Amino acid sequence: MENKNIYFKALIKNNGNLNEIDLGEKINLNENETREIIVQLLLEHKIEYIENRSCNYSVIKKRNKYL
Repeated sequence: MENKNIYFKALIKNNGNLNEIDLGEKINLNENETREIIVQLLLEHKIEYIENRSCNYSVIKKRNKYL
């Protein structure tokens, strides 16, 4: 769970510069751990699959549900 939060914060700061696997390796996660975290974040609707420069995932910005 802690790794997921660290990865999510790193993804926000990354802003598409590194691909998702390299970003995981930068914070000492192997490819399998990174992919598991990505799946969890997708299921929680925190990220979505959208090409964002080198990275294929982007953080979902919260929308105002009253608009």
